[in-house]
Amino acid sequence: MSKDPYANLYEVTQITNLRDVIKKRVNEFPENPVFLVKEKKGGEYIPISTEKYDHDIDSLGTYFMNTVSKGARIAIFAETRYEWYVSYLATTNGTGCVVPLDKELPVDDVANMVDRAEVDILIFSKSKIDIVNKIYGAKSIKHYICMDKTDDERFLYFYDCLKIGEDKLNQGDKIFTEATIDPEEMTILLFTSGTTAKSKAVMLCQKNICKNLMSMFSMLYIDRNDVWLSVLPLHHTYECTCGFLGQVYRGTTVGICEGLRYIQQNLQEVKPTCILMVPVMLELFYKKIMKQVNSDPKTAAKLQKGIKLANALHLNNKMRRKLFKQIHEVFGGRMRLIILGGAPVNPEVLKFFQDIGFQCVQGYGLTECAPILALNRDKFFKNEAAGLPLPGCDVKILNPDEDGIGEFISKGDNNFLGYYNDPENTALALDSDGYYHTGDLGYIDEDGFCIITGRKKNVIIAKNGKNVFPEEIEYLLSLSPYVAESVVSGVTDEAKDDIVILATIFPDIEEIKAKLGIETDPTEEQIMDILKDVVAATNDKLENYKRIKKTVLRMTEFEKNTSRKIKRF
Repeated sequence: MSKDPYANLYEVTQITNLRDVIKKRVNEFPENPVFLVKEKKGGEYIPISTEKYDHDIDSLGTYFMNTVSKGARIAIFAETRYEWYVSYLATTNGTGCVVPLDKELPVDDVANMVDRAEVDILIFSKSKIDIVNKIYGAKSIKHYICMDKTDDERFLYFYDCLKIGEDKLNQGDKIFTEATIDPEEMTILLFTSGTTAKSKAVMLCQKNICKNLMSMFSMLYIDRNDVWLSVLPLHHTYECTCGFLGQVYRGTTVGICEGLRYIQQNLQEVKPTCILMVPVMLELFYKKIMKQVNSDPKTAAKLQKGIKLANALHLNNKMRRKLFKQIHEVFGGRMRLIILGGAPVNPEVLKFFQDIGFQCVQGYGLTECAPILALNRDKFFKNEAAGLPLPGCDVKILNPDEDGIGEFISKGDNNFLGYYNDPENTALALDSDGYYHTGDLGYIDEDGFCIITGRKKNVIIAKNGKNVFPEEIEYLLSLSPYVAESVVSGVTDEAKDDIVILATIFPDIEEIKAKLGIETDPTEEQIMDILKDVVAATNDKLENYKRIKKTVLRMTEFEKNTSRKIKRF
């Protein structure tokens, strides 16, 4: 790649805090609805105007600041909904510090986190009342606000609180709207997705988020007319920054998905132009599309012929969307941009979607980086790369080996403030020069792209001293249709006094049944016969010390955290 990958960055609006995000939107894009919401499942989408959203933020914020002291901690424990979006900015834009909680957390984790975060107000939805009842009386919580009307007198009603704030606002109360905001003060506290004992509380400031937004949108073109479908959990900083705050900032519209089972229906209703996904979601779409295509040899041949023709003629995406209209209809018919993050993406899947007319790119981030650290541009991208470091991020490789592989470390305005009340882990993560140690291993190629090879804590050290990255082997296994999930680890072979590579595989039973031509469940022996060939084909692509020596069959999914990542240990 001879061109400067940072050439011709897109112009973005300058912001210094999250109040700027909404106030500048009101001035620049007042006509665009900010959200599309449903009052009940299966109902019609209703647009929420920017003016209403801005007014509701100021109203609720005014209530907060007349109820608790400035700097209060306010936790949000609910599914993605309009009240979540209002609560977030009503907290950060003058009140204090927001604490987004994972809606899937069990009661012990919720109790632990609200205690550690010293939460003053807990805002929750009716779906979480059973858990809230069990933690009611937590020592720091002064007020419980339910987003839905209840008969329980212990709980305040969200819209009653908003109305009280609105009345004060109309009477000239400016305690919230004129509150000072320190862009470098902690105003966001996020818990990582580990277990309670291991989860860390990441402290972010508004400078972190604003710098991330400006850098990210200078690399990818987002038009004010774009419409997004929000499908990922909002407590996670990936969706919160890139799928909520970024959309408010850029003047676009966000349709709220009703839940994973409704994605297909909501795509048809919202007809989005852009979406954030994790790789497993895109791969499910890919498998579904290919299964349908491959069921008819004529259709499969037509698709391949169409892709070859589009590539030979260098058709632009608009023309490709017409050529492959049937597939685009699956995504609502208007989808132009798919952004992926959270895990490595199969480059072949990316290439397929690019060939049929989607702008499909991946990025790389961590909660501690607010969250994006690297991103593929729409103009310059490599499907095998996590992306280019964001403008303003100084990314280096620490202690590279003979292959140039080492730990990614980064320094920039998007680096977090540290872990809350955890100086020991903070010192391990942030060195004296201000570099954050990501724990991810890889290298930076000749064009400046970040290539990730694996996690530092997952590396298997072979007897010859060589590093084996489980993620590399798992990726190769995932290319087989007969492997649903896999985890690769190193185990000691005492007889040989060596570390051998073990692959634990959860098979795709439907694909195996199709392969065997049977309708009943296959036997373990039949499954292992197929997996034996899969492992052999995988080993052919690997150096000897990386090859799988033992295979274990697993007949249930691996346990995952709420971000849908496998718990390896």
